Amino acid sequence: MAIKRNGCEGCTDITCVSTQQVLSQDVAKNVKTAYDRVKARGMSACLFGSSGTCCRNCNMGPCQIIDGVDDMLGICGATADTVAARNFARTVAAGSAAHTDHAREMVKGFIEAAKGEGLHQIKDVDKLKKLAADFGIVTEEREVKDIALELGEKALAEFGKQDDAPLSMLKRATPKRQALWQKLGIAPRGIDREVVEMMHRTHMGVDQEYHNLMLQASRTALSDGWGASMLSTELTDIMFGTPVPRRAIVDLGVLKLDQVNITVHGHEPLLAEALCIAAQDPEMLELAKKQGAKGINLAGVCCTGNEILMRRGIPVAGGFVQQEIVLATGAVEAMVVDVQCVMQSVAEVAKNFHTDIITTNYRAKMPGGIHIQFEEHEALNSAKQILTHAIKNFKKRGKCFIPKETKMDVVVGFSHETINTMLGGRFRASYRPLNDNIINGRIRGVAAIVGCDNFKLADDTHETIVRELLKNNILVLATGCAATSLGKAGLLNPEAARFCGDSLREVCETVGMPPVLHMGSCVDNSRILIAATEMVRQGGLGDDISDLPAIGTAPLWMSEKAVAIGQYFVASGAQVVFQNLPISGAKNFNKYLTEGLMGEVGAHWNIASEPLEIARIMIEKIEAKRDALGINKKKERVLFDMDMRRDLGGGPLKDVGCHGPTAS
Repeated sequence: MAIKRNGCEGCTDITCVSTQQVLSQDVAKNVKTAYDRVKARGMSACLFGSSGTCCRNCNMGPCQIIDGVDDMLGICGATADTVAARNFARTVAAGSAAHTDHAREMVKGFIEAAKGEGLHQIKDVDKLKKLAADFGIVTEEREVKDIALELGEKALAEFGKQDDAPLSMLKRATPKRQALWQKLGIAPRGIDREVVEMMHRTHMGVDQEYHNLMLQASRTALSDGWGASMLSTELTDIMFGTPVPRRAIVDLGVLKLDQVNITVHGHEPLLAEALCIAAQDPEMLELAKKQGAKGINLAGVCCTGNEILMRRGIPVAGGFVQQEIVLATGAVEAMVVDVQCVMQSVAEVAKNFHTDIITTNYRAKMPGGIHIQFEEHEALNSAKQILTHAIKNFKKRGKCFIPKETKMDVVVGFSHETINTMLGGRFRASYRPLNDNIINGRIRGVAAIVGCDNFKLADDTHETIVRELLKNNILVLATGCAATSLGKAGLLNPEAARFCGDSLREVCETVGMPPVLHMGSCVDNSRILIAATEMVRQGGLGDDISDLPAIGTAPLWMSEKAVAIGQYFVASGAQVVFQNLPISGAKNFNKYLTEGLMGEVGAHWNIASEPLEIARIMIEKIEAKRDALGINKKKERVLFDMDMRRDLGGGPLKDVGCHGPTAS
């Protein structure tokens, strides 16, 4: 839909009520957002770039390739398939590098916690010991700090490994999947090594065969999903506590008129956790009081928001597409940012208000921002310095507008450990009840909705897809900005069971769980890999992830990280659905990704742009997996008479699906 701003039409496809309300206020009349820039561009995307056939990997070009036209090859002779594969592989490498750098910081922070030198400590000892076992570390009769330190050092070594032995956590995958990776030669070795090799192989004049390029793209992505991201999630849980279900709130209404509002935006939770601790410090609270505020209100944006939401119940103000809108309220004293998904425009928006953008990581500075370096070895002091700067802005606050009715209750904190106890309870803690409900058809399958927001498409896309899935009795797992979007839509609380088909609603109401399970930030997609593997191990649903009635989508992907996530899911055996994947200009490569990969890894990419089309593909793929498993067969209800019972010879009832004379 379109809304009126300053007497003119602007900001199309905004369905979010809180965004509409803020942008329609006088306080935001001079604010220019991404919605305005999309409208002002007035031009379509470059056909060569959007189809993946523009090459600028050397200085003979850039070369725009037209598939099948001899005169439109690259200057070096590169074909459309080679160019599209290189571009796709470089996207995977960049996304994996972002998760890798994030994970490295978490490992370094974990080592400091193990040494007792930092602000943080080891909170989940059971998880520590389980992860240590994956690294072959002896845990019996040893001090927790000694186990943690050895684990931290071995985890850090995974990044720089130079031998050909696979990463330690690959052994978590099913035996069948591990054997397949070894056969294809895509079992990742050192985490950094795979990214470097991918960048080398896509340099001009190196790897020029798209099948071979994609083998390394898979290995690079797997080094992210089963390496960097999984390490980051597991070590973060060990340090800060494994998430458990908790109620919280999301959307712009979480901002408070009478408190210092500080939003935390980015991805690395070391900073956010330190700010959470410092915000409770009496010294900081007293400073806020002296400035005329009743307290300090932290609110999350993007994936850092999801991290502290999961563990502390700290509210989330908005996802990626709302980062400018959060500032446009005029009610934020400071937006504290670290790395990834921070738009440069936030500094321009902040100039309209008293707000400061505080950058905290030497990797990520911006014009117009104030830099206060966050030092992990002095985490509390760094956090207090940042808070002090923000608190002193409170007196400068002018006119502001906070939507009053736009905050939604959510239930979050569904780690893969939580799912283990959710249906069976503590005394029957396993994935068996989940598998049983899938086998008996109450739950048709599982869908993962992950990834970003994107200004290209309507912001109710996630909601449209999920409502269709729920109607078809498909349980949904959500991470990242997709999860925040679904929370704002009212789908992350138990009351959302009313949107489900009869059988999924029955399961949700019996357990008291939401039909959409919030599993964390974008780096936490590794939780879904572990959950899927555990479903296989429980039995009844095949012997690999590729057999499961499960599928994932990142329908509004924006970041290169999302493509890396998609590729590690595909290489792990799970199909995915994306929109606008830049491969359409290369006929053979396109067909390989959307069909050919199935023959190699048991899964492939699907491409669709309309929300209901994405949902339809997901439902059809889930039902096809059910057919292949033989669990879609309906057993006929049979009423046994005495002759039929005698024919059974008094033995057990066989193959009739009943446990008594009138059962079915």
